[in-house]
Amino acid sequence: MTGIDLTVFKGSPTGKIIESKTHKESIKPDEVLLKITHAGLCGTDQHHQTWDIVLGHEGVGIVQQVGSQVSAFKVGDRAGWGYLHNSCGHCDECLNSNEMFCPERAMYARANTDQGAFASHAVWKAAFLFHIPDALTSSDAAPLMCAGATVFSAMYLYNVRPTDRVGIVGVGGLGHIAIQFAAKIFSGSESKREEAKCLGAREFYATRGVNKLEIGKPIKHLFVTSSRFPDWNLFLPVLAPNATIYPITLAEGDFTIPHLPLLSKGLTIQGSFCASRGVHVKMLTFAALHHIKPITQEFPLTVEGIEEAMAKLEKE
Repeated sequence: MTGIDLTVFKGSPTGKIIESKTHKESIKPDEVLLKITHAGLCGTDQHHQTWDIVLGHEGVGIVQQVGSQVSAFKVGDRAGWGYLHNSCGHCDECLNSNEMFCPERAMYARANTDQGAFASHAVWKAAFLFHIPDALTSSDAAPLMCAGATVFSAMYLYNVRPTDRVGIVGVGGLGHIAIQFAAKIFSGSESKREEAKCLGAREFYATRGVNKLEIGKPIKHLFVTSSRFPDWNLFLPVLAPNATIYPITLAEGDFTIPHLPLLSKGLTIQGSFCASRGVHVKMLTFAALHHIKPITQEFPLTVEGIEEAMAKLEKE
């Protein structure tokens, strides 16, 4: 049989990781074949662990082959990808560099479900791959492909300024990277204090069992990165007038918040998703320049390694 065979790792209805094969006849003129060296594990992968799809969307690898029309990459380059695989290229959102919101976007778990970052190789459109800066290792770059891009995109697009007071709820996958982009941190657990300070948090307030927060100057931007929504009655009093809340956690259920404080303070609830390509490139450049790196633990990219990593993430 000719073509390209990819070893892939899929979810299943029982949650067990299944090793399988995906076959590609060839790469198209605008595509790139990557040998995957590193794949980040995101909470989104856990959400899809019971789906019959190839898991993983924070991938980094080495270019093995390029299509005839590809000029941006060559064999041997390091490249990575995130949540978005393709867009139409001609709608208002695409033309305004917001292709993440393209009505025809192709993204993780909704398109190209026969391949992902949990695999030996992958074939992607060159236009949706990113060069990895030399200052970033592949291990450090992989979690930035989604977690880093998500928090950076919200800060960049919605004009978080150096003089603004920023709060981050949660010190998890998103939060521990957001700390490095910002200066202020909230967490439910006192045990996270030293970790947060080491990452660059200037202040730390444990919220578990607290009835009132005393933080001094109010918060202008509040990024919620925890696995569940916080007690809004605890946080709304410490927000500045016209502050913005970014609920970028993947908490299940409806988003509810007290109505009167929302009106009386002129608060904004700002939805935000993963980065579009231009912002994604800026994130990688910024991370490399400022030595922003995730905390990583490495597991083999095998059924056993993925299941071990999934189990460990579940306990966090």
